[in-house]
Amino acid sequence: SKDRSEHVGAVNAGPVVETTGAGDAFNGGLAAALAKGVEPLQAVRFACAVAGISVTRAGTAPSMPTLQEVEALLAKV
Repeated sequence: SKDRSEHVGAVNAGPVVETTGAGDAFNGGLAAALAKGVEPLQAVRFACAVAGISVTRAGTAPSMPTLQEVEALLAKV
């Protein structure tokens, strides 16, 4: 809301290999979570995890994580 703000930090999934596609990964993760009805703050956290995993791999499409990988990372942090 206009009267509330939150800070959601990055989700560290490991060493950064390549950042190409990280923004796309974040946006896709956010859109997917919101489409499933996830609360906005949790959807941003999910998107951060998607992007966090994506930067640990080379390439754009090959770096996109599976749902299981994202859920496993979020369970650890």
